[in-house]
Amino acid sequence: MKTILLIRHAKSSWNDPSLGDFDRPLNERGKKDALVMARRLVKNQIPIDLLVSSPAKRALSTAKLFAEELKKNKNDILSIPELYQAEPSVFTEVIARLDDSCQHAAIFAHNPGITAFANSLAEVHVDDMPTCSVFAVQANTGSWSAFEFSEKHFLFFDYPKSEAHH
Repeated sequence: MKTILLIRHAKSSWNDPSLGDFDRPLNERGKKDALVMARRLVKNQIPIDLLVSSPAKRALSTAKLFAEELKKNKNDILSIPELYQAEPSVFTEVIARLDDSCQHAAIFAHNPGITAFANSLAEVHVDDMPTCSVFAVQANTGSWSAFEFSEKHFLFFDYPKSEAHH
């Protein structure tokens, strides 16, 4: 079994208009939400072996905050340039290349691609993945290269303002 957690980056700041989209940092709420969501994964004993991220500052910062809470080395985050503004097909390609020694991978990326990809994986559909939301799916396969064509099971969808955790 292979598990994918799709995580949209946390809320970013628009305060500095001179920054390009790629370089926008997280705002304070984004940092707080990332810690809250990472702690929920820890509390619910959701394992993550590998963190994969778009290199955009807001996605990588979100991944680093998760790494901290999950007691993972921030330097082990796999930064994949194609995940920045990725179409759903790019997620499929990135997943197919993951190392099979990893069972549970978290991918930090952006809308609209991440929502579209999440909706292609399971019968559960989300209109729009809010910032810092987590969409988890398990595939009945031992190999990431077979993930795309494997039978998948929706595990959970969670986000910072979810009523289940207040």
